[in-house]
Amino acid sequence: MTEIAFHFNVADKLLYGCRLLRKVYTSGAGVVVTAEPELLAELDQLLWSFSPTDFVPHCRLGAGESGHGEAPVLLVESLESCAGYSVLVNLGQEIPLKFERFERFIEVVAQGEDDRLAARSRWKHYTDRGYAMKRHDLATAGEGA
Repeated sequence: MTEIAFHFNVADKLLYGCRLLRKVYTSGAGVVVTAEPELLAELDQLLWSFSPTDFVPHCRLGAGESGHGEAPVLLVESLESCAGYSVLVNLGQEIPLKFERFERFIEVVAQGEDDRLAARSRWKHYTDRGYAMKRHDLATAGEGA
């Protein structure tokens, strides 16, 4: 069963996402990121510049395009054609269809009320289906940025 973790109270969702993707990439795992198109575009740009000493190889696929595992980090609007990846990161507001194909699934939740409300709905969806949930409160860990 897919391991689901919520990282919440994130001060800057995109910057935190970059750091999280760097960590997953350096571990050797393939990672897919899903979100709304505008957010993916911002993340794509930030991944090129967030660190002067690190590069996270990534590829952005639009709706209808397919990925064949060329890049260790894949930014997608839909999970339809991204086989071969073990980790999924959701920066968006919706429940990704077919998330259960991944070994690990990380939900990133910002501090804003809209993001928190949407995350509560997703949390309920997953727990209602029997998934064991892991919580990572960045406010108490001092890592919200």
